[in-house]
Amino acid sequence: MNESHQARQATPVVISPAGAHRPGRHRIPAPPTALRGRAAVVAIAAGAAVSAASAGSALDSPETHSTEAGDIALLANGGEVSTIPTESTPASSAPVTPSATSPVVVPAAVDAPADENAQSAMLYAGTAINAQREIEEEKARRPKVVIPAVGSFTSPFAMRWGSFHGGIDIANAEGTPIVAATDGVVIDSGPAQGYGNWIRIMADDGTMTTYGHMQTLDVAKGDRVVAGQKIAGMGSLGFSTGSHLHFEVEVDGQKIDPVLWLLQHGLDIMAGGSSESPLGSLGS
Repeated sequence: MNESHQARQATPVVISPAGAHRPGRHRIPAPPTALRGRAAVVAIAAGAAVSAASAGSALDSPETHSTEAGDIALLANGGEVSTIPTESTPASSAPVTPSATSPVVVPAAVDAPADENAQSAMLYAGTAINAQREIEEEKARRPKVVIPAVGSFTSPFAMRWGSFHGGIDIANAEGTPIVAATDGVVIDSGPAQGYGNWIRIMADDGTMTTYGHMQTLDVAKGDRVVAGQKIAGMGSLGFSTGSHLHFEVEVDGQKIDPVLWLLQHGLDIMAGGSSESPLGSLGS
C-alpha cells in the first residue's frame, strides 16, 4: 500500500463570511412583518386587560365588558376599533376606561320648604297689609254721621202740648229701617217708660243718641255699631200717636236740637220732607 492510499485527502472546509446567516436544521422561519404587528397588539391588549382586572373593575355594566373584548379581538386581527357610539353609550359622553370613570354629578341641595315658607309668609303679610289698608280706606269713606231714618219730619225740638219735646220725630210705616246715626257702643236696648222700646248709643266722641218707639230691636247692650247700620224697625210703642221715630241728641249730658246737630255735619233733615206727615200728625 502506497502512501497515496494510506493518506486520505483532507476535505476542504468553507468558512462563511462573518455575519452570514446559516440556516439551522431546527430553526423556525421568522413570521411575516404583519403577523409580528398583530402579535404585539395582542400582547399589549392582554396586558391592559390584566392591569384592569388587578386594579379593580370600574365598569359594572355587562355592555362595557363586551365592548372591550370586541376591541381587543379587532386589535388582534389588525382591525380598527369603531368609534360609533352604541345605544347604551351617549355620543356626547367620553369613552370610559378603567383608569377614568364617568363623573357623577350630584345636584346641589335646595331647601325648597324653607323657600316656600318664606314666600308664603311674605304673601300672607302682603295680603294682611292690603286687607287692613282696604278696611282703613273704607272707614275713611264711610260717613261719620247719618240721618237715622227716612220719612216725614213731624215734630221739632220745642215746646209741645205744655211740655218740652226734647227730640225730633220722623214718621213712616211700621218696620221702616232705623239706623245708627254715629259709630259707637250700644248702652241700652229694650223697654223704657214712655218710649215703649228705646236704644241709646254712645259715640266715640261722647255724643249720646237716643231712638224711641221701635217695633223691633236688632242690637243688644254692649254691641259695637257703625253709622248707617240697621239697629231697629220703626213702630208706635209707648206714648205715641202713630208709627214714627223719636230721635234725641245729647252733648256733654245736655239735650240739643238734632236738626242743628245734623246740619253741623252737613245733613239737612228738612230737605227730604215736610213738617206735615201724610199719615197725619204723629209724635210723642
